[in-house]
Amino acid sequence: MSNEQIRQRQENLQALADLGVEAYPYAFRPTHQAGPVVDGFDALAEAGTEVVLAGRLMAIRSHGKSTFAHLQDRTGRIQLYFKIDLVGEDAYRVVRLLDLGDWVGVRGGLFRTRTGEGTVEVRKLTFLGKCLSPLPEKWHGLKDPELRYRRRYLDLLVNPEARRIFEVRAALIRSLRAGLDAMDYLEVDTPVLQPIYGGAFARPFVTHHEALDMPLYLRISNELYLKRLIVGGLERVYEIARDFRNEGIDRTHNPEFSMLEFYQAYADYTEMMEVTERLVSGAVHAATGSHRVTYQEHTVDFAPPWRRMRYFDALREAIGADLSQTDEAEARKTGERLGLDLAGKVGLGHVVDEIFSETVQPNLIQPIFITDFPLELSPLAKRHRSQPGVVERFELFAGGMELANAFSEQNDPAAQAEAFARQQVMREAGDMEAQVTDQDYLRALGVGMPPTGGVGIGIDRLVMLATGAANIREVILFPQLRPESGEGEEPEQPDVPEEPGFPEGTEEETRA
Repeated sequence: MSNEQIRQRQENLQALADLGVEAYPYAFRPTHQAGPVVDGFDALAEAGTEVVLAGRLMAIRSHGKSTFAHLQDRTGRIQLYFKIDLVGEDAYRVVRLLDLGDWVGVRGGLFRTRTGEGTVEVRKLTFLGKCLSPLPEKWHGLKDPELRYRRRYLDLLVNPEARRIFEVRAALIRSLRAGLDAMDYLEVDTPVLQPIYGGAFARPFVTHHEALDMPLYLRISNELYLKRLIVGGLERVYEIARDFRNEGIDRTHNPEFSMLEFYQAYADYTEMMEVTERLVSGAVHAATGSHRVTYQEHTVDFAPPWRRMRYFDALREAIGADLSQTDEAEARKTGERLGLDLAGKVGLGHVVDEIFSETVQPNLIQPIFITDFPLELSPLAKRHRSQPGVVERFELFAGGMELANAFSEQNDPAAQAEAFARQQVMREAGDMEAQVTDQDYLRALGVGMPPTGGVGIGIDRLVMLATGAANIREVILFPQLRPESGEGEEPEQPDVPEEPGFPEGTEEETRA
């Protein structure tokens, strides 16, 4: 961005003040929006409807005593037409001081130009906000991913696909919420700051409470609190929550992410599979208009029913070896033969799961429930009622990603205490993501928890699939990024050559 462009905009701002125009007013009341006006243009024009619109100017072209512009609001764009003898000389002086990106309100009737474009014939102009930093140039937009994530406000302004992603995200969440509400689940809130973190394998973020003089942790999961509510008799609960895990960043992981967790008394993991299938397939259809989405050159079909397959059967099919009865040493040899790096993986379960993640998961493109996981990986789940060494757990995969995780929840306090003890052994062996013992949660189980099924769904990854986004940062409005070099200094702006926005032509050629 050139200093000359900034200087010119600042001069225009001062000129507005000299004319007595308030550049940053308090409020404005539009009666219509651009998108619906364009969609119903002919009927509105025939009825002689006067519209009042507000938005940002995304193109300006002056023809002496007349000016065309494009106004953009959250619903779309519409063309504006200013003429000196319609708005008056004073208002037209303001028109001449308009810059791309300025916020304006307009009132006027509707007509079509000679080229057939629906246009607002402006009779009153209200200035609503000055854009002092030029916008990215229209023809190339804002393409650099790093810049788009850091300056999401610009990304949303100039990239329609960015806006679409977050509209789909909102529609998915609305559908998930509506589906659970219809099944008589109660939406609740649980603590983000927790004295003991738990419910997942992850390192936490640590903070300190000054008044209580104690460490607190940002939650890595809300599972243990939601199950306390089942103990309390709420029976069906859910929460759409932000979770925080002190882990690496890659295309499917961000340290701060959104999860839907829901728990149902008297259910097991088989019933929760049916609930998950109904919720997710319905949400994808509600948000996109179809059960089929395109992701990474694959067509992923969320129409139920979905395939189900046992964990060790999927492994056997992928690598040609049965790891269900092996020990850690033999599992490591298998992983090494496959060329996998198993450094830092502690215990049989985690070694086997790394093999699964590298050989099975990338090929799980269509929605599939993988069931019956190794005991070591699931300290909060009940042992399988008929198969030794595994638990009643499923994960939902699609597009090569894990989307959901669910258990027949462990409700025996003695068995849960034993599982926590095994996790402590893992921590002492070097696994710093092993789960910690939560004595209050054990006390809650001692009060009595009925048979319960629980599910966690990763909202961000579901949005990735529904929108075709290749990176989780595309679907999080403000993802975590490294600080910019020169943090605190005025950041460099993208190049902003002025763009015409309209075909060449005189007022007479354009005006009908």
